[in-house]
Amino acid sequence: MSVNVRPATPADASLIHQFIRDLAEYEKLLDAVEASEADTAAALFGDNPRAFADIAEIDGQPVGFALWFYNYSTFVGRHGIYLEDLFVRPAARGSGAGKALLANLAKRCVVEGLGRLEWSVLDWNAPSIAFYDSLDAAAMNEWITRRLTGDALKKLAGV
Repeated sequence: MSVNVRPATPADASLIHQFIRDLAEYEKLLDAVEASEADTAAALFGDNPRAFADIAEIDGQPVGFALWFYNYSTFVGRHGIYLEDLFVRPAARGSGAGKALLANLAKRCVVEGLGRLEWSVLDWNAPSIAFYDSLDAAAMNEWITRRLTGDALKKLAGV
């Protein structure tokens, strides 16, 4: 059983949208998913995509995905990659698919001269935290994520 990671194509839009919903269900956030399949397709495969995805396959069958975008560090002075979502179907966990997806992004960072690869993980997700720890991923505990959405975003924007 070998894991293959490939860039997503427009034909994968439905699959990626289902992976997003599966991840949201795992994270107990399914009710927060507003994106439609069309939104996902437009974001990843429209005229000027700003987000990208890779698909992990085992024996030609899709088992997981990574959805990511470029960010920039003013301190490092280089772009990096922010991993928005990483998901492997439960039946394929432990197969190396998650590690292969992360290794593919790490290789992209090295080849493109990017400064870092970073992501967030929910504090209750002990299996994922243990997996990331096994890769020597540093916990950034001193940083607290903040977010503006909905009415608070509109209020600050003055609209």
